[in-house]
Amino acid sequence: MAAVNPLSPQQLAEWLQSAQDFWLVDVREPYEWRLADLPSERMLRLPLSALSAQGTAALPEAILPQNTPLVVLCHAGERSRMVAAWMAANGWNQVYDLTGGLDAYARLVDPAIGRY
Repeated sequence: MAAVNPLSPQQLAEWLQSAQDFWLVDVREPYEWRLADLPSERMLRLPLSALSAQGTAALPEAILPQNTPLVVLCHAGERSRMVAAWMAANGWNQVYDLTGGLDAYARLVDPAIGRY
C-alpha cells in the first residue's frame, strides 16, 4: 500500500477554519451519515460500497484532478485509511487520512456532530 498522510482531528479543525482548498471525502455508508455528521460545504459523500463496486468511476469530478488535496474520513479510521492508500497508489498526491475517524473528531473537537 502507498504511504498515507495522517491528519489529526485538531488539524482538520484548523483546516476547516482556514481558507485552505481541500475536499472532505466521507466513505461511510448512507445510514451512517444520519448517525453523525460533519456539516461542511467541502464534504463529498462517497460510500466505500460504491467505490468497491465502481472503482475510479465512482469518484466525483471535483476530485479527479490528482493534485486535489483530499481528507478521507470514516467512522473510526479503518476504511478511510484503506481508501486513502488506494487513492495514493492510484496517483493522488495530496491524500490525508483523518486519524481516528469522525468518532475521534467528535470526541476531541466537536461533540455536537454525534457519535455512534
